[in-house]
Amino acid sequence: MSFGTLYIVSTPIGNLQDLSFRAVDVLTKVKIIACEDTRHTGLLLSRHPEPSSGSRFAVSNASSAEMLKPASTQRGERVQHDMKKARPTLLSYYEQNETQRIPQILNALINGVDVALVSDAGTPTISDPGFKLVRECIAQGIKVESIPGPSSVISALVVSGLPTDKFLFLGYLPKKSGKRKNILNELKCFETLKQIHPTIIFFESPHRLIQTLSDTKEIFGDVDIVVCRELTKIHEEVRREKLSESIAHFTKVTPKGEFVILFHR
Repeated sequence: MSFGTLYIVSTPIGNLQDLSFRAVDVLTKVKIIACEDTRHTGLLLSRHPEPSSGSRFAVSNASSAEMLKPASTQRGERVQHDMKKARPTLLSYYEQNETQRIPQILNALINGVDVALVSDAGTPTISDPGFKLVRECIAQGIKVESIPGPSSVISALVVSGLPTDKFLFLGYLPKKSGKRKNILNELKCFETLKQIHPTIIFFESPHRLIQTLSDTKEIFGDVDIVVCRELTKIHEEVRREKLSESIAHFTKVTPKGEFVILFHR
């Protein structure tokens, strides 16, 4: 039996119409979909049923280790037969259970079962669990295929008006102000960055937004900044202004939504 394929499938970051035809095709054909939140992914899939069969998607219990046993076992054979009914099983896969899930998913792949990995929004493994699974698949000689699509990092960069030829993505900065300032200060002093002048990009949550903007201003001064909020959603907002203006704005309102922050070094 040949190995299955692990598909890294990008999903919408807001607008459901951004799910590609290819992504829909893969998600309706694989046997298992590993996802952060089975309810969230189930809702997304319900908006894009397989045209040929109108199949529904079965949500797996978190205790579905039995389902992922080798197909050579009697119970495994029954599971393999069930999965031929075009009913992909949604398997929870998130940071807290990643260690447990990786062997189960690898076992399915080794036994010829195709698996798709999705996150709640955007491209999997980008500031989300998944790279450890990809690394293990590569080590086992299992094919890993990317189904590209939405990414809040790239979406924010291309609308920012900042240079796009070189950029540095930092994910989420540390929660504690002291550690956050240390990283920002190291960025400011890093000689290589002074030479290549990248656009710096990072994520931030609503309740830490003002403090992070203030820490950035303390280290880099009142630089031009771009703050993107709720990209591709109804309340999408892209603010291009001085750091002090951004701090003043979000001090007057209650920050809501998902934020991507960019500035040019």
